[in-house]
Amino acid sequence: MSATGTCTVTDELAVVALGGGHGLASTLRAARQYATTISGVASVADDGGSTGRLRRELGVPAPGDLRKCLVALAADEHDVWPTAFEHRFSAGELENHALGNLMIVGLAESLGDFEQALQVAGELLGAVGRVLPATLDPVVLKAEVAGRAVEGQVAVQNAQGRIRRVELIPADARATPSVIDAIGEADQIVLAPGSLYTSLLPVLCVRGIRDALRASTAPIVQVCNLAPQLPETEGLDATDHLRAVCAHGTNVDSFVYQGGGRLESDDAAIEALGVRSVAADVSGRAAWAHDPAKLARVLRALL
Repeated sequence: MSATGTCTVTDELAVVALGGGHGLASTLRAARQYATTISGVASVADDGGSTGRLRRELGVPAPGDLRKCLVALAADEHDVWPTAFEHRFSAGELENHALGNLMIVGLAESLGDFEQALQVAGELLGAVGRVLPATLDPVVLKAEVAGRAVEGQVAVQNAQGRIRRVELIPADARATPSVIDAIGEADQIVLAPGSLYTSLLPVLCVRGIRDALRASTAPIVQVCNLAPQLPETEGLDATDHLRAVCAHGTNVDSFVYQGGGRLESDDAAIEALGVRSVAADVSGRAAWAHDPAKLARVLRALL
């Protein structure tokens, strides 16, 4: 498959990006500008909105973040199908459901295989990469927040107090085999920005994924958020984002953050963790969103 964008592809490069939400989608938009093989690995611990309703009513893996990633990899995001995938119904029993979520779930029921459903949806969108769920097992996010246990992605995201640790229930949730294969074949692994405790860390808490990252010889790059996400990361600086990932058992080789941005960083503390500190301009027009072209140049340079 061919990558598109402002960066010239000179070698065969396989990039795996992990996380969820808009941050993972932005990272995939960056990866498609320099990589030849792209895999997006998304959290399925989300339990809010349309995704939460489908999980509760049909017992399926959370489709929302997967949908965002498929659209980010679409051949033309402004074409009819990517636009339709993001359409939300405004009334009736389907109110607030995204059409793409319904299509993914409908394909999964029809085909009897959730991962195959994502592949078919990707073909419909002309996706230039593949999107994979971190696990196909039904999982619940659990966190220790200010000394108390909180369960559920939305509850954790909105909990008041410092989050100390997150985990999945069940703890032995199985990693999707295709994810393990993708990590093993990767030339670069990117831990995407976004909701730190409720999107990125739920992926890293899947034991098989954590083990595969430890075994990988590919460089692992963490891309830090541009701004605090309240109340989830209130009081955390950029270095704390890195510490949280390391504390959950994942090693990082390079840490990319916005130089002079809203989140302060401590380069000495970053390097004391054995991590390369990379200050760069990666911000977009919105205060919280990364610019895919800027991010692509930084990630490509790290190769």
